[in-house]
Amino acid sequence: MFRRLLPTLCAMLMALSAQADTPKQIMWQDLTPGTAKAEDDPFSAMSLDQLSDLSDLAWIRDRRARGEKPTPKDQADEQALLSRLKQAGVDAEAMLTKRDEVIAQRQTQAVAVNAKLDGAQVRIPGYVLPLEYKGKQVAEFLLVPWVGACIHTPPPPPNQIIHVTPARPFESTGMFAAVWVTGQLSAASSKRALFMLDGSSDIDIAYSLKASVVEPYTE
Repeated sequence: MFRRLLPTLCAMLMALSAQADTPKQIMWQDLTPGTAKAEDDPFSAMSLDQLSDLSDLAWIRDRRARGEKPTPKDQADEQALLSRLKQAGVDAEAMLTKRDEVIAQRQTQAVAVNAKLDGAQVRIPGYVLPLEYKGKQVAEFLLVPWVGACIHTPPPPPNQIIHVTPARPFESTGMFAAVWVTGQLSAASSKRALFMLDGSSDIDIAYSLKASVVEPYTE
């Protein structure tokens, strides 16, 4: 009986082993532990025009809080903004009170990691921002979710940047080359100095990845 079951058991074990070794394909949103509930972040339900009006109102109020005397134009703009927001069903005073709380919440979410992916074998697409070269090959880089991140635009949140160390240096087609990266992901906070034309800047990073494969991006 056992001899008859042995081949089946071996096949099952081999299948499970192969499944365990298969990298999980993930996307950038998978790196965050979850999104805030709408009631925790009421700004997420506001339109761009409403957010712009609230931002302008906050700017006027902040200047007043710093002791600057509002101009007649500031006073007229303030009333117009309050009226427009009220017509849109937005309680401007409540939203301004909530602002600092939501800012702190977003800052916390920006560094939070998905613990389920810590130590996992993953495959993720992104853009290469080289940190170190060996000859003309890239030996260390940041993987970022969009072209220009950290150089031409502000850096993404820490949990949207991955510090990648490939098993072997690889040929890159240039700055922000699109690639697929496969390897073991670790949730490990770090900083990396990024050198630019106008000096250097420390970039906060929430993940690192030891890459077994770095390959050109394809759909």
